[in-house]
Amino acid sequence: MLGEENYICGRPLATVVFLALKLGRPLFLEGEAGTGKTEIAKAIAAALGRRLIRLQCYEGLDAASAVYEWNFAEQMIAIRTAEAAGGADRDVLKTELFTEEYLIERPLLQAMRPQPGGAPVLLIDELDRTDEPFEAFLLEALSDFQVTIPELGTIRAPEPPIVILTSNRTREVHDALKRRCLYHWVDYPSFDREIEILHARAPEAAETLSREVVAFVQKLRTEDLFKKPGVAETIDWAKCLLALDAIDLSPEMIADTIGAILKYQDDIQKLEGSEAKRILDEVRKELAPA
Repeated sequence: MLGEENYICGRPLATVVFLALKLGRPLFLEGEAGTGKTEIAKAIAAALGRRLIRLQCYEGLDAASAVYEWNFAEQMIAIRTAEAAGGADRDVLKTELFTEEYLIERPLLQAMRPQPGGAPVLLIDELDRTDEPFEAFLLEALSDFQVTIPELGTIRAPEPPIVILTSNRTREVHDALKRRCLYHWVDYPSFDREIEILHARAPEAAETLSREVVAFVQKLRTEDLFKKPGVAETIDWAKCLLALDAIDLSPEMIADTIGAILKYQDDIQKLEGSEAKRILDEVRKELAPA
C-alpha cells in the first residue's frame, strides 16, 4: 500500500503501520529530520483516501491554538450590527455569539469531526518542539478522542482519527504519551533502500548519477557535521543536479549545489577545497566494479 504511494520502507516500519491501523493505536515515529516521518502520514492518507489534518508543533503551542478559537472580529461585527438595529437583549446576544457559526476550528477539533471517506489522518508533527504542559493536554485528548469547549460542551469523535506523531528527538517525550502509542525509530535507510527511494521520487535520474548521489550523501553522514543530510536532501539534490543536466558528480558540481544537502555554513566550509574531491574519490572507488 505504501509502495503504491511511492513511499519505500522496510518490513519493520510497514509492520508497525499495519498494526497501528489494525489496532486503532496512535503511531509515534522518532528519528532524525528528513528520514520520512512526515511523508508516511501523507502516504497513509493518500492510500486510504482520507483527509490529512496536520498540527505543526512549535514552542509555546497551547491548547487554544491547537483546538479552537473564537472569531472575535465577526463577533464584534455582530455586536455592532445588533446595537445599530436598536439594541438586542444582552443575554440573547451572548448566546448567539458563542455558537459554531463563530467558531474557528483548529487541527485537533477538526480531527474530531466526521469527514468524507472516514476518519481523517491526524499528523502531530515535531511534538518535541512543544512544551510539557501541551504534551499533558495532548495525552488527555488522545486518550478519549474528545475536546471540551466551555461554551459548547464536549465534542467527541464519532470515529477516532488515525494519529501519527513525529519527533526529531530534540528533547525526550514523556513516557506516559509513548505508552499509549506504537513506537518506531525511523533510521537513515541502507544504500539499496535509498536508491529505491530515489528511483521512486526522481525516476528520471540516470543510474550512475543516482548511485553517486546516494553514496556521497551516505558518506557525508559519517562525517563530523552539525546537521547530517536526510533522505529529503538526497531527493532535493538529485532534482537540482537533473535541473542542471548533470550526468555524474564532479567537485565543481558539488560546490555549486552543496546548499541542497547541507544547510549550515560551518558544514559547507568543511567540504570546501579538496575535501569534496576526497569524498567523491572514495565514493567512486567503492562503486567501481570488483
